[in-house]
Amino acid sequence: MIYYPEKYRIADKRMQPFIDPDEIWDYINKVKADKQGVRDVISASLDKKRLSLQETAILLNATDPGLIEEIKEGARTLKEKVYGERIVLFAPLYVGDLCTNNCQYCGFRSSNKDTKRITLTSDELVNETTALIDQGHKRLILVYGEHPKYSADFIAETVKIVYSVKHNNGEIRRVNINAAPFDIPGFRKVKDSGIGTYQIFQETYHEPTYKKVHLGGIKRNYEWRLTSLDRAQEAGIDDVGIGALFGLYDWRFEVMGLVRHVNHFEAVYNVGPHTISFPRIQNALSLDISKDHLVKDEEFVRLVSILRLAVPYTGMILTAREPAHIRDQILRFGVSQIDGGTNLELGGYSKGKAEAQDLSKGQFQINDNRSLSEIMDELIGKGYIPSFCTACYRLGRTGEHFMEFSVPGFIKRYCTPNALLTMAEYLEDYAAEDTKNTGYQLIDKKIQELGHDRKVEKLKEKIDQIKAGQRDLYF
Repeated sequence: MIYYPEKYRIADKRMQPFIDPDEIWDYINKVKADKQGVRDVISASLDKKRLSLQETAILLNATDPGLIEEIKEGARTLKEKVYGERIVLFAPLYVGDLCTNNCQYCGFRSSNKDTKRITLTSDELVNETTALIDQGHKRLILVYGEHPKYSADFIAETVKIVYSVKHNNGEIRRVNINAAPFDIPGFRKVKDSGIGTYQIFQETYHEPTYKKVHLGGIKRNYEWRLTSLDRAQEAGIDDVGIGALFGLYDWRFEVMGLVRHVNHFEAVYNVGPHTISFPRIQNALSLDISKDHLVKDEEFVRLVSILRLAVPYTGMILTAREPAHIRDQILRFGVSQIDGGTNLELGGYSKGKAEAQDLSKGQFQINDNRSLSEIMDELIGKGYIPSFCTACYRLGRTGEHFMEFSVPGFIKRYCTPNALLTMAEYLEDYAAEDTKNTGYQLIDKKIQELGHDRKVEKLKEKIDQIKAGQRDLYF
């Protein structure tokens, strides 16, 4: 038995493990997926009801190609209902790759002794942030290895540094975190620095597989990881992100684990996670895992569609692990956030665009090397509204307050106008002339679709103010 210090033990009844593998497999193995049952579940989701494990299992067990297409079409329709054409953009910024864990799928793992470990200095962090601002970014997620150096105090300090950087008309308005779990006092310190979402992935909800791929470090403690975001909630961080690394175990089990995690949050804290991520295994330095559960492209599209239907109001993040053609396809079926212009090398943004990735300088391989400007052109050309909006977070519309707005559908009244405002900022400050012209044509089209009322007139006024030089306007 592995010994963990007292602070890594779980005491609070609200923070006990909630994954029952027998329950999950019973649903997968015993629930039938007939045509009417699948259509009933899709209908319930389109009424914006979160699905139960049983309903999710019905979708998972639908293997008829026609029903799978109906599931995908349902996901596309639901995404349009809840999120419209908005796609939120962000960038990951790696602050340090020191790590005491030995995770078999990760290039940062402690057994990779030949890797030069880097922690950005304050000046380097400023340079990286400035480079991202100059691309047009307003939202970042800071990423850290799990190491004593990256304490709650250290993370809080780096957050404050990023927020302090102003360059020309640009600034970072929302800093999210992807880092190791803390105890409740540690989460409180990070919260007080003004973060947005705290993101922790369970990687796999199947405990035997979890132990097989996590060979050392605190991360080997499955329960400490599983209940980490409960401690964040107890510390007052009501904006959290969950995820699973698809390819470690059966993808159907992981989908059920994610839905069970959502159910747990809503039962205990009356609010679900803000985001779900579903990265697939990609190449990494000294990658050492079984290939038995790698997820095929068609399975990946299915699982994204099923997750969209299962959790109608949870944001879904698709990263540059996926190649451009997969990202472009899956955007239609439920994704609401993507990264753009991603560079995983420590200090890589200030060096400019990386043409070829060196696996010794990143956590894993990325497969979409498009710049932010290229992605913006692509999105605008296809009629999506690229959004850098941070209004809900800054106005306190998070956690239960976010649900109060989003569940009845009111959030769309705010999100589309705010997305258009941040898009106008990008067009004014960072876009090439052709992009600017095309972008404003799209803005005019979307404004016309909003109709005519006082709010739309106010939106037009704010866009004129942005053109005149004002920034950071929102509803």
